[in-house]
Amino acid sequence: MSASVIETDAVIVGAGPVGLFQVFELGLLEIKAHIIDSLAYPGGQCVELYPDKPIYDIPAVPVCTGQELTDNLLKQIEPFGATFHLGQEVTRVERQADQRFFVETSKGTQFLTKTIFIAAGVGSFQPRTLKVDGLDAFDDSQVFYRVKDPSLFKDKNLVIVGGGDSALDWALNFAQDGPNKAESVILIHRRDGFRAAPASVAKMKELCDAYEMQFMVGQITDIEAADGKLQAVKVTGGDGVTRVVPLDMLLVFFGLSPKLGPIADWGLDIERKQLVVDTEKFETSVSGIFAVGDINTYPGKKKLILSGFHEAALAAFGASPYIFPEKRVLLQYTTTSPKLHKVLGVESPTFD
Repeated sequence: MSASVIETDAVIVGAGPVGLFQVFELGLLEIKAHIIDSLAYPGGQCVELYPDKPIYDIPAVPVCTGQELTDNLLKQIEPFGATFHLGQEVTRVERQADQRFFVETSKGTQFLTKTIFIAAGVGSFQPRTLKVDGLDAFDDSQVFYRVKDPSLFKDKNLVIVGGGDSALDWALNFAQDGPNKAESVILIHRRDGFRAAPASVAKMKELCDAYEMQFMVGQITDIEAADGKLQAVKVTGGDGVTRVVPLDMLLVFFGLSPKLGPIADWGLDIERKQLVVDTEKFETSVSGIFAVGDINTYPGKKKLILSGFHEAALAAFGASPYIFPEKRVLLQYTTTSPKLHKVLGVESPTFD
């Protein structure tokens, strides 16, 4: 253990929306946090996978993008001065004799913390790739597994592969009039059934009927390339016929392959790659370690951002006795509590 070890009350693993809101809930209880994420920026999956996609189920926010949600959460937690350690993942967690945890990251950053909050989403995730010989040579030039900059695809001939929400959402986005409308969109899925929202499937079929886009049942089995560029994909249909489909760019949405990574070795109860928690404090099987958001599981669990926000609030109260063992923590409201107004750096309102 080096002399530069950081002593803190809380370490949050994961800087997605739920991890960011965990900073807020801890801050209201005057608990300072350090936050670690393997990505180079906050926002988690929201920013990594769909920064420009609209989200409609955040209470009191009719619509916002993943990037806007992240930006607003970062603004909301500013008063609490959380310290971010980005581009690194936790590689070691060890309980100490004084019951604190020694935490070390892949960059050698070390902590001694009283509590740990795991808000790691689906864990360390990688997109499932399309296995076709020679295709990986075009990764990030003509083959993409996520959309970071929609303007790259404007006026291009696109082939989109997949049958889930991401595939349908981006197919609709690029097929319809808008700032990033593609020249053409062909959606390919191995069958006629989809795992996407019924409204999206209906809209896709409507656009196909209007010749605004095309849908093909089949699987990509080969590619055609020339002069270092991907020219076309070969699609084998259910009828056994292989058709050549020219393209400029290929977008593949086969979902994510979640990996718990080092978390799997921390001695926590795990069920189907998720951390088992109680529903009173969202504490794991190891006292002092909490799990919030998509990483956890319990009876009735729903993988929604708003569920994660609720879990973060109860986890903060559950952690308080580890940090302030002599202190009785009372529930206070940000609307009326002068103490919380001071913590938030806002003036207490006066009521007639």
